[in-house]
Amino acid sequence: MTIADKNFKSLCKNILDSDNSTIGEKVRPVYADGTPSHTFFVNQVFERYDLSKGELPILTLRQTAWKSGIKEVLWIYQDQSNSLDLLAEKYNITWWDDWDIGDRTIGQRYGATVKKHDLMNKLLDGLKNQPYGRRHIINLYQESDLEETKGLFPCAMETHWSVRDGYLDMTLIQRSSDVPVANNINKIQYVALQMMVARHVGLEPGIFCHYVNNAHIYDRHVEQIKELLSRVEQAKDGEIRLVLNPEKNNFYDFTIDDFTLENYNPVKPNLKFELAI
Repeated sequence: MTIADKNFKSLCKNILDSDNSTIGEKVRPVYADGTPSHTFFVNQVFERYDLSKGELPILTLRQTAWKSGIKEVLWIYQDQSNSLDLLAEKYNITWWDDWDIGDRTIGQRYGATVKKHDLMNKLLDGLKNQPYGRRHIINLYQESDLEETKGLFPCAMETHWSVRDGYLDMTLIQRSSDVPVANNINKIQYVALQMMVARHVGLEPGIFCHYVNNAHIYDRHVEQIKELLSRVEQAKDGEIRLVLNPEKNNFYDFTIDDFTLENYNPVKPNLKFELAI
């Protein structure tokens, strides 16, 4: 059993066994048919993975859209864009279309915030010029940006970066996470980001930590979760490897073709989860 599968099963059981839910409460998200999308949840979830020891945070219990996740990170941190047309035309990703604010963007959010405040270049320069500083932070939750336009508030909202004896450690902070759908995609896409940044500044990827303030399962996902909990894991730590092209070292030169996921054979069939908007 991988640590990712173990953590996922433990978290799902904790959520389903808890008394925490939004049933009967007023909620913002809805399903496509307009029905309010309620959740079962727990707060303050923390996970730790040592990438240098092969602890890759990817599930074998279900297929993870790891390529699409990494493409999304490239859109946010390389292209520094909020354009849905660019996301569709360059990366063939359309899952953000439900958050179109009416101008084929997601508003002053994510990549637009990275560009406005030059967050990516400040991080890369800081890690190169003062690696042991304690201020290497990218924060996408900028109040002035949130007030500037409509749009979904960032879920994966902040990263903290630290150098340690030749390694680059990183912590991803999320205000909210849909456990069976976005949670695992967020993990692997930010590990990919950590790998690219580490390569750019001449370090090895080290510890990846993930803090989620509200980890939840939507009410229409419970049966799928029970199916996933019954499945048998397909790998051990160290068997699945995310490999980055060794011939490149510039953050802005990496593409999805520079990533290879080795020995990944998740349990089939993949399950469908209705999106909460």
